[in-house]
Amino acid sequence: MKTPFDLRDIALFSAGFGANALKYDYTASVECLPFPQKPQYNGGIIENAELNRGLRAWSAFGNAKVEHRVSNGNKFVVAHSRNDSHDSISQKIYLNKDKLYTFSAWVQVSKGKILVRAVFKTIRGFKHAGAVIAESNCWSMIKGGLTVDESGPAELYFESKDTSAEIWVDSVSLQPFTTEEWGTHHQQSIEQKHRRKVRIHVMDKQDKPLANATISIVQNKLSFPFGSAINKNILTNTAYQNWFTSRFTVTVFENEMKWDTTEPSQGQEDYSAADALLKFAQQHGIPVRGHTVLWEHPGHQPSWVPSLSASQLSKAVTNRINSIMYRYKGQLNGWDVVNENIHLSFFESRLGPQASANAYKTAKFIDPSTTLFLNEYNTIEDSRDTVASPTAYAKKIKDIQSSGGGNLGIGLQGHFNVPDLPYMRSAIDALGALGLPMWLTEVDVQSGENQAMYLEQVLREAHAHPKINGIVLWTAWKPEGCYRMCLTDNNFRNLPTGDVVDKLLKEWGGGGQVLSGTTGPDGALEASLFHGDYQVTVTQPGANSSYVVRGFALAPTETSQQRLILRV
Repeated sequence: MKTPFDLRDIALFSAGFGANALKYDYTASVECLPFPQKPQYNGGIIENAELNRGLRAWSAFGNAKVEHRVSNGNKFVVAHSRNDSHDSISQKIYLNKDKLYTFSAWVQVSKGKILVRAVFKTIRGFKHAGAVIAESNCWSMIKGGLTVDESGPAELYFESKDTSAEIWVDSVSLQPFTTEEWGTHHQQSIEQKHRRKVRIHVMDKQDKPLANATISIVQNKLSFPFGSAINKNILTNTAYQNWFTSRFTVTVFENEMKWDTTEPSQGQEDYSAADALLKFAQQHGIPVRGHTVLWEHPGHQPSWVPSLSASQLSKAVTNRINSIMYRYKGQLNGWDVVNENIHLSFFESRLGPQASANAYKTAKFIDPSTTLFLNEYNTIEDSRDTVASPTAYAKKIKDIQSSGGGNLGIGLQGHFNVPDLPYMRSAIDALGALGLPMWLTEVDVQSGENQAMYLEQVLREAHAHPKINGIVLWTAWKPEGCYRMCLTDNNFRNLPTGDVVDKLLKEWGGGGQVLSGTTGPDGALEASLFHGDYQVTVTQPGANSSYVVRGFALAPTETSQQRLILRV
């Protein structure tokens, strides 16, 4: 038996951890509002954050002209007469390499809908903190974040390629956190999102409280969906099967459901590999994400598709959607309907800008009870890539919804190089304002000496975020190597990345660890446990034998505490 953890210590730790730390503000807005909201953290280290003291602490950046204005009682700063994209407003600050910074600002432009970025000029170069598609006549929120490699002076400014537009700025905030505070945010969020208090009462046969009884609890199944991609190699490899099924609670197929796999020649469909993988997952009670119905990448179409005329392509797309979705209708826990349709546009460039929306409408009709995901890269990985920024992602969601597509979900691939945790968190904050299911769907980290450390950082950040509903790693095993990151060697011995997975599973309650404690004079024991399925063992005082009393499920509900009565 594994060494048990004392339930009373866990309860005390959960209740008191980080009680005095500054809490993180997860709120964000993806709406364009008549007035800007108050700056988060009262502006943090930004001086004159609400522009109530004229232009104090603010100055021109580049060759812009800067002006303080008032409209309907709201005070703000304006950059006009701009000649270069970086001509705007700025404030000088000092950034510390040991801090994590969360940033927000409200911006408006004088005309149209224009991308505006927040940038920090540092002694080591330029750091992009976030971006938004700003509009005229209303205010939009940039929410972002950054870290720096070297402490020193820095300068915040805003940029837009359309130099004919004025940039208006208000309610600016930059809040530093220590790494300890950042970790405290994880614990605070986990306590609210993933854990629930349970009070176990042990009674004897006369219904009297039984003091000093030993209670042992084993979590049989983790409630939070955490999984990895697989491929057909698992079907004939028992070692792979055992390693995978002992850890993960959700999966996705690496290539076996993709169109170029299931219909390599027009009209000749082959779902045998996908069928076999689905049967394997179902036999082990592991839900499956459907990846992917269509993919906008021109290089990942069946070889016969690019030469089709528009009418032929439209018919082929309809056949593809009907074929795969009717086949697996009701058997999956989500569909990636049109993969990477923010960065790429194979179908939209040939069938019109409504091609994606039409695919989601058809998908909703075929499988109305299953969440239909967009699935995109660099939305949380890279603040420099504004093509799929949170505001661009939100716009795509709204476009599909307005065209009749519904039951949507947010898929964030998560192919990281060096993770920028403040930006990652803020991007999830922004998309969380849409109120849709949100998953990390293809998580991996580039190879290198810090790969395992970065993986742990990303997984901790995602698991703790109140808006993330599941995580899938893109680590399907192949003898010749994985896509970018493996978890084991070819003998299924853990690599450092696999050790990270096991470490976190144990920490999150999914490692089969034994939790134990003794009842007090009232026959009760209270603890804070992760959501999931449990088995309870009770040993009476002085008894040599144990009694497996019952199993119970701890699920997220509005009730803060679950009460369990056990009679022995």
